[in-house]
Amino acid sequence: LKLPSDSFKYLSWCDIEEHDVRGSQLRCPRVREGPSKEELFFRGEEHTLKKRKQVTDTEKWQKKLQENWENCAELNLSFQDLGDLYQVENFKRILQRLIRVEKLWLVDNSLTDLSAIRLPRCRELNVSKNHFTSFKQLPKIPQIQHLSLAENNIMTLSGISDFRHTPLESLILKRNPCEFQERYRQLVFSSLPNLKMLDGIPKLPEDCSPPDIRVFFKMCTIL
Repeated sequence: LKLPSDSFKYLSWCDIEEHDVRGSQLRCPRVREGPSKEELFFRGEEHTLKKRKQVTDTEKWQKKLQENWENCAELNLSFQDLGDLYQVENFKRILQRLIRVEKLWLVDNSLTDLSAIRLPRCRELNVSKNHFTSFKQLPKIPQIQHLSLAENNIMTLSGISDFRHTPLESLILKRNPCEFQERYRQLVFSSLPNLKMLDGIPKLPEDCSPPDIRVFFKMCTIL
């Protein structure tokens, strides 16, 4: 059974006529673009796409201004269901424009690599429930203070020292394989001396003991 809104399911908010909403006013927008005419034909959904007019360079520029991603300071782009390549590309296009964002949520988007993205003002980033396997795959976040990486697939703490020269205060690594590494908390705090909280627990006296180099790359065994 098709809903009345079925014909609009591939339209983005900025393609809907007669509204004055700007991108920076949206808290949790959908950023997915619809498939091409060819893709719709093979899916048997060509009826869902209205006839597209030829878009001029002026109209493209007006649409870019209407999105206004450059002025977003707080944005939630979680649960975008990025199932197709064109959706991922459009998603990354928007991330590249977030030059002033300070708080950003990208939860559960099946993300694997954002190393080409730079978020110069981002202080709080939540990328929980994605598919990151390394700290090297994260975006460039020189001003980060609070970072959540819960429920990813980060195997080791290799690369975590890249955050040593950031103002990072709080880090969440719950439900990552690296959490089971022997002397896990000591290793994290020794790599990040300015860190105040790990996985929701403040820095404890026992977290300050120097790590044993001999067990740095060992994993604890769970029986």
